[in-house]
Amino acid sequence: MTKVTVYRHEHFNAAHRLHNPNLDDAENRRIFGKCNSPNYHGHNYELVVAVTGEIDPVTGYVIDLGTLSALVKREILDRFDHRNLNLDVEEFSARNPTAENIVVTIYELLRPHLDAGLELQITLGETPRNLVRYPAGGPQ
Repeated sequence: MTKVTVYRHEHFNAAHRLHNPNLDDAENRRIFGKCNSPNYHGHNYELVVAVTGEIDPVTGYVIDLGTLSALVKREILDRFDHRNLNLDVEEFSARNPTAENIVVTIYELLRPHLDAGLELQITLGETPRNLVRYPAGGPQ
């Protein structure tokens, strides 16, 4: 069968503070620099959700992109957009909201809602120059 990857590109805006409560303030400032500001800082995140699978012979789809769009809105955008990730998003109550942790969290929120036969990969741009991908793999 033929495998195809489809992509859904979204964006959201969110604030966060990189901080490890197990470290003292000086060590947090040393490690995280300006990203440790006690007043938080924000990003315009770019999100790409990639779903890979066989083309369904009946529909011609890997996944209905309208369905994927609604899933991303419900599970990610409604939860993260215009929020303070540290204060407003339960998943970051005990997880430092680094780009790496955000991309893994997004994957964990979406994966249970997709058919087991579909592969999922998340790419998150925190800035135009800083991108993270989970699971790790080749270029999208």
